Formats: sequence, C-alpha cells, structure tokens
Amino acid sequence: MFTGIIEETGRISAIKRGVKSSALQIAANRIFDDLKTGDSVAVNGVCLTVTKIENRIFCADVMSETLSRSSLGELRQNSPVNLERAMAADGRFGGHIVSGHIDGTGTVMRIERDDNAVWYTIKAPEKIMTYIVEKGSVAIDGISLTVAKAGRDNFSVSVIPHTMRETILYTKRVGSKVNLENDIVGKYVERFVQMPKKETEGKGITAEFLAKAGF
Repeated sequence: MFTGIIEETGRISAIKRGVKSSALQIAANRIFDDLKTGDSVAVNGVCLTVTKIENRIFCADVMSETLSRSSLGELRQNSPVNLERAMAADGRFGGHIVSGHIDGTGTVMRIERDDNAVWYTIKAPEKIMTYIVEKGSVAIDGISLTVAKAGRDNFSVSVIPHTMRETILYTKRVGSKVNLENDIVGKYVERFVQMPKKETEGKGITAEFLAKAGF
C-alpha cells in the first residue's frame, strides 16, 4: 500500500508502445535507495511493478486495463510523474491509505489562486463522486489531499505551496486529466452495509467478516 505522500517527481525517459500495452522507462533519483526488481512504485497514483533497474532508470509494464482506466496512456517522453514507493512496514503514515488501484479519471475544471494556496476543481463521474465527502481524503495522481468542497459532479481541493513544489500538480491546466482513487474506507463501509444481515448480525467485525468483505 501507499500513503499518498509523493517522494519525488521523475520523468519518462522512454516509452515502448504495444498494441494494447506499454513499457515505461522512468528516470528518478531518491527512490533508488533501496528499490529492487519486483518492488511496487506508484506512478501518478498507479501501482506498477519494477521490472528492471539500470543507471537510475526503472522499467515498468502497463497493461491494457490500466491504460483504459488511467491517464498513463497520455504520457510522453519527458513527461513528469509523481513517484512513491510502497510503504515500508516500519514507515510513518503521513497521508491516508492508498492502494494504487485507481477508480478512474477526472478532469480539471478550474484552477484558482487564493493567496499562497491554489484551488483545483475536478469534475468526476458519479461512481467516483459517490465516495467523495467534504473533509474526506482523495488521491489525485497519487497525492493524498483533503476534499475542501464537494458538489454533485465535482469537488475542490486547496493545495499548499509545498505540495505544488514537490508534485506535478503545477503542470496541470484546465482540461487536464488526472487519476483519482477514492478513500478505501468508504468502500469497505459500503460493502458492510450491503452485506446480507444474516452474515453480520451478532458477529461484529471479525477476521472472518473482513475476509468475506474483501479486506
């Protein structure tokens, strides 16, 4: 799992496109401290597996399903990307629970400066807005952010200067596509509510219940 705290921004050094898939080569610096083949790295919020490492460049394959559900298909050579390694077991939890399995994409509707902050308003489909709540969490291109406002088909976040400097949000313009991942807690709550009463009544939350709920 990830936390939505971006470690650094890298750049796409090369892309090999297949018929329905792609292979990315991503140049970076800091994440190579203990990175090895087989590790997971969130690239713009999408969990990818490292297939090769050489000269501070790592390779990752992107399957058809991932390309269809994310904005990774729009990447070009030299595109900047947010990077985060999977959370270490003894790591500090700084953001919120992020799986790296995005729920879909949204589109930047408005960008407004407010003193030292920048407001981003994102238009999103109903299936994503269902889990968006004011003061709740959302991952935008892998960045853990707090929902400041929530409407019928859009939501807004207020971004501080540090986040602007340390992520690729500064590259976004009105009309830009972004990867979105809802807070997983809301999904489990919904699953709990929808489960047949006979499966939950009198049992409480047990290991067996969590397994049935998909946890």
